[in-house]
Amino acid sequence: MTIAVGDRLPDATMIRIGANGPEQVDLGQKLKGRKVVLFGLPGAYTGTCTSAHVPSFVRTKDGFDAKGVDEIICVSVNDPFVMKAWGESTGAAAAGITFLADADAAFTRAVGMAFSNPAVGFHDRSKRYALYAEDGVVKVLHPEESPGVCDVSGGESMLRSI
Repeated sequence: MTIAVGDRLPDATMIRIGANGPEQVDLGQKLKGRKVVLFGLPGAYTGTCTSAHVPSFVRTKDGFDAKGVDEIICVSVNDPFVMKAWGESTGAAAAGITFLADADAAFTRAVGMAFSNPAVGFHDRSKRYALYAEDGVVKVLHPEESPGVCDVSGGESMLRSI
């Protein structure tokens, strides 16, 4: 079942590269008592993800800050090393966007956003979406119909919705 407005995001453990290498991130603890925008996408370094989705949140970061959003988190089914390098290469990490790896797709499956397209090498990847949550409860959800499109899940659309 796909996550919906009013649902609590499931507990999940993500991975990021910290000062001493890979480290576990308890998503539930990260969301507790905070306003967070989380966006998921099919893959690091892929076309629409790199040219449209991530840049839309870089462009709108100041607007989210002005609305009291505590953190913007990008989640993808990739390893944490790739996510760290991608965040740096896009300038999004320097802009203050957090990149977390859902390496085993557990979170992506739990929120009902997993899809596979073996023809292009995608197995248990994330559909493209963005959500806004307060204290871990989804207040706004913008799923895309197609993985190659970034309209409703982009930063500008989410910023207008909160």
